[in-house]
Amino acid sequence: MKYNTQEKRLALPEYGRNIQNMVDYCVSISDREERTKCADTIISIMGNLFPHLRDVNDFKHILWDHLAIMADFSLDIDYPYEVIKKEDLYIKPSKLPYPTSKFTYKHYGKYLEDMIKEAIKFSESEEKEYLVSLLANHMKKSFLTWNKEVVDDSKIFSDLTQLSKGKIVLNEEEYKLTESKEILSKKPRNNNMMRRQKN
Repeated sequence: MKYNTQEKRLALPEYGRNIQNMVDYCVSISDREERTKCADTIISIMGNLFPHLRDVNDFKHILWDHLAIMADFSLDIDYPYEVIKKEDLYIKPSKLPYPTSKFTYKHYGKYLEDMIKEAIKFSESEEKEYLVSLLANHMKKSFLTWNKEVVDDSKIFSDLTQLSKGKIVLNEEEYKLTESKEILSKKPRNNNMMRRQKN
């Protein structure tokens, strides 16, 4: 009995040893027509192994690419698609540019700063007040994600004022954010997230 470690290394392990053996046999067939028929049969079996991927674009093309890879590009048939070339497998992908944009507080994130810039553009209205309430509570939630201790609302209001360059100023005596323990217990409030205190 042979262990898998003693067997030939599988080019695409997800198809298993049996499919690899079929591909090896297909390559060894001398008659080109029979070889092509064998390849078509193998493609059908490979497709049946992953029926949930049939809706993927170019599913058949991908299977033929995989067949060529498993045959180590030595399968001499007329492929119905232009299959991947061996040298293309070893081309290093180009590096993705690393984001260089700077933001003030990493725990709030860049998107929140962008949203604050948009909120500033709103004219004074209930809609803007509600938007600011969502942003302030989101800031508090983000703050507590990285710091599990209770945070004063004044800290959030101060950061919001700084991030908005003084355009959004909330008074701690007039506004109340969601309680820290409520956020940490993951029990969101159903009513407005920030309410103006009544005198």
